[in-house]
Amino acid sequence: MTPPGHKNFSAKKLFYGGGTLQWGAVAYIQPGGGGPEGSHTHPEDHIFLVTEGEVQVVLGDREVTVKQDESLFVDGMTPHSIWNRSDSAAKVFKLSTRRQERL
Repeated sequence: MTPPGHKNFSAKKLFYGGGTLQWGAVAYIQPGGGGPEGSHTHPEDHIFLVTEGEVQVVLGDREVTVKQDESLFVDGMTPHSIWNRSDSAAKVFKLSTRRQERL
């Protein structure tokens, strides 16, 4: 989308709300890498932003592929892990947010 008042500018909204930003990190995940072994839960939520390659995020009993220039919101209380099952390295920005009460 091009926001109003912008020219030659493209943007993709990555998330709405989702809590207060707690911390962020960049992960370089080599082919066959990821983790943790077995899924985990915790009180903060994640936003994964893939800037290079692609990853598979295991969410409970399903798996979601997140490709370059895509993002995924992960509820921290859903058992999850992240893996690179491709043949090339992946670069992922991970933002952790404080959980909000869900209705």
